[in-house]
Order: sequence, then structure tokens, then C-alpha cells
Amino acid sequence: MTPTPQGPDPEAPDLKGFAWLSIGAAVVTISLKSVAAWVTGSVGLLSDAFESVVNLVAAVVALVALRAAARPPDRHHQFGRGKVEYLSAGLEGGMILVAAVAIVWSAIERLITPQPVEQFGVGLLMSSAAAVANLGVGLTLIRQGRRHRSITLEADGKHLLTDVWTSAGVLLGVGVVALTGWNRLDPILALAVGINILVTGVRLMRRSGAGLLDVALPAEDQQAVAEVIRRYEERGIVFHALRTREAGRQRFVYVHVLVPGAWTVRQGHDLLEEFERDVAAALPGVTTFTHLEPLEDPASYADQHLGDARFRR
Repeated sequence: MTPTPQGPDPEAPDLKGFAWLSIGAAVVTISLKSVAAWVTGSVGLLSDAFESVVNLVAAVVALVALRAAARPPDRHHQFGRGKVEYLSAGLEGGMILVAAVAIVWSAIERLITPQPVEQFGVGLLMSSAAAVANLGVGLTLIRQGRRHRSITLEADGKHLLTDVWTSAGVLLGVGVVALTGWNRLDPILALAVGINILVTGVRLMRRSGAGLLDVALPAEDQQAVAEVIRRYEERGIVFHALRTREAGRQRFVYVHVLVPGAWTVRQGHDLLEEFERDVAAALPGVTTFTHLEPLEDPASYADQHLGDARFRR
């Protein structure tokens, strides 16, 4: 089995700066939302501020994960540390669930004993500013996460956008309370916020679990590998046992290559090198493992049960 160089793509950009951006945004929004909740006494705004605390913790975890994932393979981590990004996303999902439970609990207490909301103008202004900051940072993180295949950045960005929608709902509720004087609307909205956050946490944890279970590459990546294979099949080369997996930003391809048994070792080696270069051109930074087998030997086909993942997710 002949692998191309393993580990993170040496030309991949450093993503830790985006984690610091998320940390800075979390500190700013916590400050603004905490003051807004304090001056108004709104449990909705308080729940919104509490979620931003979770954002801060998640951003710090993301920074640690990105630092670890960027480290090269070593004796004890020969495939790199890409999966740490799934652990980060799973931990963030767990923290979101804890925040959701706390928010729901506070909302139920305030629903039973409603409290008046005061100084609407100051609270709405500060919370709106925090929502705008989260919107800008969240969109940036999602865009960069998808661009560089980082589930950590994408998860953090989606969390921030959830915070934006949460803030929008809370601000709307506080505004309605100010107009109608119906104080129970504030905890009702906080309850809805908690449920929304709960759903987000469950989704993040499910995606994290899928990554830790060695999920296959996305369909478009598999299709790119399949296109490369088709070009070689037109030359009479046979492939089987194609498998793929991803570990954070890292991508892996495994395939068996069958060539005429009369070929020299040099011919087989040159073909594999050429094939691995073509796969790397189609999927930059990919690690490809190839296993060479003689085309005429029946034993070469005994491992086809490994399956062909080229068209399956």
C-alpha cells in the first residue's frame, strides 16, 4: 500500500485567526447583552446573554481544536489530529444543550412569577448592536469553514447565527411587551429560545458523531475521485475496493489497483504515482492509499467485499 504524504495540507491557511475573531465577538456581545438584561430585567435578554457565554467557551474550544488539528502527524498520531475538530463540535453541541436547559428553567420560573421589563430603549439598542456583530462574524466563520472544510469554524458560525435569530426573537418580544404591557410574553419567548437552542445542539452532536465514525467524503468529492478513476479505466486499468473518509479538514482515499501481472515493479509504481497525483489535483490536500494487485490472479478479486464508495455518501 503506497500513501501520498499524510496530515494537514501544508499549503492550507491558518484558521486560528478566525477563532480569535469569534472570541472577540463573544466578549463584546456578552458585555452588551449583560448590560441590556441588567437595565431591563428581561429574562429573555438574560437568556440571550447566557447563550453568548456558551459562544465564548465554544470559541475557546474551537481555538484549541484548530491548533491541535494543524499539528503534523507524529509517532503517536500517524494520521494527524483532524478528528479533534469533531470533538470540538460535539463539545460545543453539549454546551448548547446545557445552555438550553438553563434557559428553559429560567423561563418557566419567570412564567410562573412574571416580572416587569423596564428601560426598553437602552436594552434594545445594546442587544441589537450585539446581534449585528454576531451576524457579521457568524457569516464569516461559515463561509471560511465551508471553504476550508473546517467543521469547527462552520459549527461556531452556525452557533452565532442561531444566536442572531435568538436575539431577533427576544428583541421582538421585548418590544411587544413594551407596547402591550403583557409581561408573560417575555418568558414565553425565552422558552422558545431555549427549544431552538436545544435543536441546534442536537444537530451539532449528530454531525460530530458521524465524523468520529469515519463518515465517507461528501458526494461531490467522491464524484471527483470517480472521474479520475474513469480516465484510468479507459486505459484498461481495473479498480475496486474504493473507500473514502474524512477527519476534519483531512480527506483520505483508499483503492486497489489491478494491472497486468507481467508489469515490472517500476511500471506499477509509476502508474500509482501518476494516479495519486491526479487524485491530489482533483482534491487538494487528500491522502491517497493505493494497493497494487495482478489483474490475472483470482485472489486479487477476493477483497471486493470492501465495497465501492464512489457513488455513496
